[in-house]
Amino acid sequence: MKPDIHPEYRPVVFQDTSSDLAFLTRSTINTRDTIEWEDGETYPLAKVEISSESHPFYTGKQILVDSGGRVERFRRRYAKKGMDVAAGSKKADASGGAEAAPTDS
Repeated sequence: MKPDIHPEYRPVVFQDTSSDLAFLTRSTINTRDTIEWEDGETYPLAKVEISSESHPFYTGKQILVDSGGRVERFRRRYAKKGMDVAAGSKKADASGGAEAAPTDS
């Protein structure tokens, strides 16, 4: 490896802000915050919104984490385009019937 071109690889505490999980690992991430860990040492702190403790794939629970109104902006944007955002399909046309799907026959 070339000297002086790689970032510092050091111990960092990652904290999940939605579930209060914190774990110590090694990383090159730059942080401004620090935290005193269980061993009495002070480490850089990286705050994350989702980890294995709060992600629906790992927990089996559907938790909606809306950062800055993203979900509401999505609903407004696609409501204008005739999409039923709750069901994820196009709304029925004005005549009351749904569009016919093409067949392979």
